[in-house]
Parts: sequence; C-alpha cells; structure tokens
Amino acid sequence: MLDKRLVIVSGKGGVGKSAVASGLGLLASRNGLRVLTVEMENGGGLSAHFGTGALGFEPKEVRPGLHAMQMIRSEALLEYLSLQLRLPGMGRFGAFARAFDALATAAPAVREIVTIGKLLWEVKEDRWDLVVFDAPPTGQIASYLRAPTSIAELVTTGRIRAQADWMSATLGDPKLTQMLLVTLAEELPTTETEETIAWVEKTRVVSAPTIIANRVLEEITVKTPEGTAGDMVTLHKSLWTEQQRWLQRLPPQLTLPYMFGLFTPGEVAAHISDELEALG
Repeated sequence: MLDKRLVIVSGKGGVGKSAVASGLGLLASRNGLRVLTVEMENGGGLSAHFGTGALGFEPKEVRPGLHAMQMIRSEALLEYLSLQLRLPGMGRFGAFARAFDALATAAPAVREIVTIGKLLWEVKEDRWDLVVFDAPPTGQIASYLRAPTSIAELVTTGRIRAQADWMSATLGDPKLTQMLLVTLAEELPTTETEETIAWVEKTRVVSAPTIIANRVLEEITVKTPEGTAGDMVTLHKSLWTEQQRWLQRLPPQLTLPYMFGLFTPGEVAAHISDELEALG
C-alpha cells in the first residue's frame, strides 16, 4: 500500500475505516513518506484518532511528515474555480461562491467530482508521497468513484472533459491508486463488502480492492476450564467459529485483531499501524 500515490479507505459505517486510514497514515509517515490524510466534511474520524481537535481545509501537520485535513466542499470548489478554471479571487465573491456551492449540491455528480478532484489534484501536485482518503462508507462511495465517468458522459469536449478523463485514468491506474475495503466478520458488513466488490468488478473504475477484516478474534485451543472462565472460553470459541464463516466468504487479504481492553482512538490507530507494519 505504501508504494501507491492514493489509497481510498471505505467500509460499512462502524467497521473501523477511520482507524485503518489513521493507522496507515502513521505507518507511512514512520517510513519517511510525506503523507496527507483527508476526512470528509463533518467526519471527525481522523481528528479523533490523531487527537488534533477539529481539522480544517488547510492541511495541518499532526505528526512529523504527516498532515491531515477535512474535505470542505465549498472550499474545494473555490479552489477548483481559482486554479483549474483560472478564475482568481473567487473567495471575495461570497454570493457567487454560494451560488456555485448550491449548484454543486444539486447537479448530478458535481458534488462528488469536486471531492474526488481535490484528492487527485493533491496527488498530481506532488507535494505528497501518499494521500490517504478516509472515504464515505460503502453505501455512498460508488457515486464518488464514478463521478469522473458521469461528468465525461455529460461533457463531451473541452477542459472539464479532459480533466474528467484524467481523473478516471488516475483512479483506474493500479500503480497509482489502491482501494481498501474494511469489514467485520459479521453478516451485514460482509454482505455490503461483497456488493461493493461486485460493483468494482463490473465498472472497473478502480482496480480490485484489498479487503481488511477488522476485530478478528484469535483462536483459542486450550481445554475449556470450569466455572466462569469456562463460560468465557466457550463464548470466545463460539464467536470465533461464527467469524470464520463470514471470513471464508470473502476472504480478506489482511486481518486485524480484536483489541481487548480500553483503548483511546489514538491508541487504536497506533496499534493498527503496528499491525499493518507486521503484516508487511
């Protein structure tokens, strides 16, 4: 994953995708890479795991070599209009900017293209060795990944069409972009992950995703003791058996252990970073 330029981390809500994105960012920066991690507007996952407080649109250095920012659509749109379409000083025209933001909310694929375009612009600018996107959940990610194609279908020529084609090419290049799908060994996350895998295989907007199963129990092979301890071991074995059933359906390329005990979000991200490093 560290040899890519853009890693998109998605998964059903509650599976720990923000923790994995944070852990990956920590691992990359520890390996000497210049890293930008990006969370969605009103997301809060990265800021919680990095312990930074609220993030803004401007990248903030949260660890040496590791920066984090929040994707604020109105700010990204103003930046696009200023840089991409060469319309300087857009920030001074409040009413005009609000009108464009309203357009981005209502028009098909415009909201998504502004978001995904900002990520790809950061990759293109070459300020970072790796951009990690704590992306929308799997129920929403398809519209973002397909946005360049949707725009290309609406605009047949010109600068915007050329940019949409460039975005599609970057997303679809396995040397540049990798998608991670975080899941749990449970029915609903597994089913949603399977649906996302099938959609990716059909559309090929990105290369085949890497599946990470989070909170996987270790197998207990000791003889079951008596009393309360025995009840705990029996429950653990039962849950482990149930998890194996769902893991066999995917199966995942990587598994992360269930972290017992009380961990702060920052500790969770650090533990996941260590686990990812151990997995190679």
